[in-house]
Amino acid sequence: MSSTDTKGFTAVAVVGKQDKERIARAALARLMEPQDSVGLALVRAVGAVDTLGIATGELGTGPDLEREISSLLADGGGPSSWAGLPASLRRWAPRVADLAPDRDLETVRRLGGRLIIPGDDLWPEQLEDLGLQEPLCLWWRGQEQPLPSARQAIALVGSRDSTNYGASVTGDFAYGLAQRGYTVVSGGAYGIDAHAHRGALSGGVAGVPTIAVMAGGVDRFYPSGNEDLLRAVATQGAVISEVPPGSAPTRYRFLQRNRIIAALASVTVVVEARWRSGALNTAHHAEAIGRVVATVPGSIHSANSAGCHRLLRDGGAVCVTDVGEISELAGAIGETGSEEKDAGAAAVHDGLSLEDLILLDALPLRSTSSVEKLTVVAGLSPDAVRAGLGRLGLLGLARSERGGWKRTGKA
Repeated sequence: MSSTDTKGFTAVAVVGKQDKERIARAALARLMEPQDSVGLALVRAVGAVDTLGIATGELGTGPDLEREISSLLADGGGPSSWAGLPASLRRWAPRVADLAPDRDLETVRRLGGRLIIPGDDLWPEQLEDLGLQEPLCLWWRGQEQPLPSARQAIALVGSRDSTNYGASVTGDFAYGLAQRGYTVVSGGAYGIDAHAHRGALSGGVAGVPTIAVMAGGVDRFYPSGNEDLLRAVATQGAVISEVPPGSAPTRYRFLQRNRIIAALASVTVVVEARWRSGALNTAHHAEAIGRVVATVPGSIHSANSAGCHRLLRDGGAVCVTDVGEISELAGAIGETGSEEKDAGAAAVHDGLSLEDLILLDALPLRSTSSVEKLTVVAGLSPDAVRAGLGRLGLLGLARSERGGWKRTGKA
């Protein structure tokens, strides 16, 4: 690299360890696309600072590192085969000259925002459930205050071309949930997303009434027709993105950000969705990490509800028709939210319903069991099993592995 290429990294040598990590992750966020499995595995293996050194050619690699990355990819559900680090380095090389993390950090500071990274006090711990696909960082535009836990957040997603029915249901849900102290998470788009944010802003009593997860940089509110709404979200709640300022909201990035929406919330509610909708992608991400998925039934004649009915028919979602049912799926705030992390298992079990205790007893400890098998063993309906698994997962008593479920050591 020439001296001009390294201009963005001049501060690295004179700042503390955490600042080096922040600068490195800011740079990597521009170097790599979200969900770049090889890049994320490399960060897990050697850390962000050394990953940046490897990507810019300042540090070398070897066969041991490649084997470690292969192992991380296999354990984290990444590609079964990959072309090796040299191929990834060639893929990243065209972006190296444009890296300027100090500039990006200054841009977000000028907007009244910040960059948060894993390990920060403000980092949402529930994003760890994404495993290898946990974001490198989050660019955040809004007031500096803790983001809610998954238990305190509900995602409302759906079609951009929502009907009057979808708009009405979403607004009622968002307002009612916000009144109960939940944070409403959505994607800032037209349609269902916009109605979710508006309803939450109107009814919000929590410190962060709503969160908009963007597909592009937080320096530009997109879509432009929602600029006033997103400014209100940034003022009263939070606008976040895993891509740096100036990044375009491409179709691929819209799909990538959906996993963050799903991970931030305990329940993802699909209000309206066509047969092939991005909202279904969010629902699939939620199901994959053990979150509860719910959906709203619509008219059988409405194409905007075809995806919702598909989720119900395939058994991937619980039917909900009011705020109370959604709140029940999430678990009432405060029921078990105040227990210490080192509390005994018996204290956790004391807060479980009879159905959840039966389901916990039916879960195997070493192998995994499918939802279908658990319905037979526990004698519960498929909907009750899915909702129960979501609650047990949030409590750390159950976890999902390759489509099946098992008990954790905490149970």
